Amino acid sequence: MSVPHRARKRFGQNFLVDGNIIRKIVAAIAPRPGDNLVEIGPGLGALTRPVLEASGHLRVVEIDRDLIARLGDEFAGQALEIHQGDALKFDFGALGGDLRVIGNLPYNISTPILFHLSEYAERIRDMTFMLQKEVVERMVAEPGGADYGRLSVMLQYRFRVDKQFDVAPGAFRPVPKVTSAIVRLTPRPAQELGARDAALLARIVSAAFGQRRKTLRNTLRDFADQAGLAELGIDPGLRGERLSVDDFVRIANRCADAGMRAS
Repeated sequence: MSVPHRARKRFGQNFLVDGNIIRKIVAAIAPRPGDNLVEIGPGLGALTRPVLEASGHLRVVEIDRDLIARLGDEFAGQALEIHQGDALKFDFGALGGDLRVIGNLPYNISTPILFHLSEYAERIRDMTFMLQKEVVERMVAEPGGADYGRLSVMLQYRFRVDKQFDVAPGAFRPVPKVTSAIVRLTPRPAQELGARDAALLARIVSAAFGQRRKTLRNTLRDFADQAGLAELGIDPGLRGERLSVDDFVRIANRCADAGMRAS
């Protein structure tokens, strides 16, 4: 009998144990035989087991060596491919195309992981994650609210972002202090991506939300003057949270047309 694994705070570990929630998440993922699936942070294998059973093959990325050893023992002889490493540094492009990414992401590094995965969007079919509910609300937020920010704009530019359902703290051990939620991200086709320089767009969005209480005439002064914003029909007296994703794209394209570059 194996020794129980003690959750490690430095890895943000909270293990999913509620069978009904596990089944609901797997249904949302809808794994099929032949799917090119990779799970980030498999932990004790709550999702790993049913997803592997449904798909026939699964890759996992895990940083905790103790958990890797447990997974290797439990799934010995099965089509589980284990990659030891940090998901923030992992080359997901090496796993091929039409990739389906799933996982209960460590909440302490969820935003950096989302931005890292965005770099591989062209190779991804979809991503289904469990995240802190607060983060998911920011991901799906619309302009005008306090939740709307850099994460909202950059993810909604590159993906269709759909919240699925909430997961109560009691579904985990140890019990976290926050509610979680399931979210699906589906890459937008290339023809829907209007920014001529995506890196420049990212710089402009970061500047607009870097000091949320300041207006665009201040936050974007290095990119566009008041007259330039007005020509686009954008009030320079607004704050970044009032602009839509398309507004940011129009500003970025005007800058690109003027010869501005991201570097």
